[in-house]
Amino acid sequence: MKTKLIMMTLCVFMMLCTSACSGDTKIPYENYDSSAAISESEDIEAESTEETDNQAVESDTSSDDTSIGEKTMIMKIGDIKVNVDWENNQAVDALRNMAEKGDVIIQMSMYGGFEQVGSIGQSLPRDVKQTTTSSGDIVLYSGNQMVVFYGSNSWSYTRLGHISDKDEAGMTELLSNGDVTITISMG
Repeated sequence: MKTKLIMMTLCVFMMLCTSACSGDTKIPYENYDSSAAISESEDIEAESTEETDNQAVESDTSSDDTSIGEKTMIMKIGDIKVNVDWENNQAVDALRNMAEKGDVIIQMSMYGGFEQVGSIGQSLPRDVKQTTTSSGDIVLYSGNQMVVFYGSNSWSYTRLGHISDKDEAGMTELLSNGDVTITISMG
């Protein structure tokens, strides 16, 4: 009888080993470890959340700065709209706040044969640095004067931006033939 029992136990053991090696990954309920399943479920959920987060980041970085509903600051010299790459600083933020309340109109005057200068009407925050300007540069002078260059100068200014769609000849044509009016608005 003992031998039969040992033989049966060995047979059952062999069958279990054979079925375990057969590639069948089902776990009998009585041997089911729920904590392992929860851990696996959490891992899958974490991967899914990570993928969603990555997609959201990719989506955020693929959108440009001119998303629907976002207003941009527009500058006109006389009646001609120019493209400006605005600086990211407190002076530009203050100028943008002014433009959000209504058009900022600046009467400019020729000065020195290389720039137009005009009063903004109030002082803006300054971050003055020694600068050599070039044609198309827009700077703040003395906290309340906007200067737009069609030539070059070296002085201490706060940078506001740069007109990116006009070369030196285009800037000279716009600014060297007498006083102009600059309008900054939100579009």
